[in-house]
Amino acid sequence: MDRLATFSRSLRLFRAFRREQVDPAGFYGVLAADSVAQLSRWSDVNGRSVLDVGGGPGYFADAFRAAGATYVGLEPDAGELTARGGTEPGTVRASGEELPIRSAAVDVCFSSNVLEHVPRPWTMTAEMVRVTKPGGLVYLSFTPWWSPWGGHETAPWHFLGGHRAARRYRRRTGQEPKNRFGTSLFVVRVGAAVRWARSCPDVDLVAVYARYYPWWASWVARVPGLREVASWNVVLVMRRRS
Repeated sequence: MDRLATFSRSLRLFRAFRREQVDPAGFYGVLAADSVAQLSRWSDVNGRSVLDVGGGPGYFADAFRAAGATYVGLEPDAGELTARGGTEPGTVRASGEELPIRSAAVDVCFSSNVLEHVPRPWTMTAEMVRVTKPGGLVYLSFTPWWSPWGGHETAPWHFLGGHRAARRYRRRTGQEPKNRFGTSLFVVRVGAAVRWARSCPDVDLVAVYARYYPWWASWVARVPGLREVASWNVVLVMRRRS
C-alpha cells in the first residue's frame, strides 16, 4: 500500500460505513472515490474500460467516469439495479458467475463487496480473470466471514453461526435479514482467496491488503489467522498474465 492510505482516510471511511444502512449513497460515494484513488496505484483508469461486477444501482459509476474510464456495471438483482430510482445507463443484469462478456475484453475488472454474496465465489473470480485483457487488472474486495462485519446486519452474532444469527435477527426485528445466510451470504475466507489467486495460472497476485486500514496496518491482511478476524474488508489485486 502507498502513503495515500492515511489514518484520516481510514477514519473517513469508517465514519461513512457507520451510516451505510441509513445513507447508502453517502457511504458508497465515499468508498467509490477512495477505490478509484487506490486503484490508480496499479492502473490509471483514464481511457480504460472498467467492468464493475456487482455494481448495484451504479454507486461506483460516477467515480470511474469522473476519472475518465469507460464504465460498464453488471448486477444480477433487479431490486439493486433500481435502488436509486432507475437503472444506471451502461449497466446490465447478469450473474457474476457467468459474465456475458467476451474473453480478454476489459482493461480493469472490478468488484467491491460482492464475493461473499455468491454461492460459487471462485467461479466468479475465474470469470473476472477471463474477461480481463493480458496486462489488465483484477481488483477484488470482500468481507471475510470471521471479520467483525462478516455477518453483515446479523453481526456480531454470526460468530455463533450464520443460521443462529439469522434466527436472532428475525426474533429481534420481526423480519428477515437482507443478507440471508446460505442464500445470499456465504462464508469466504482470506486464506482461500489468496490460495486461489496464487494457484491461478493466468494471474500474478500483486497485492493483498486490508481495505479500510491506513498503509502502516495493511500487513494485517498478510498474516494467516489474524487476517480472518482483523481485516474487516480485504482487497486482492491481480494482474492478468500475457
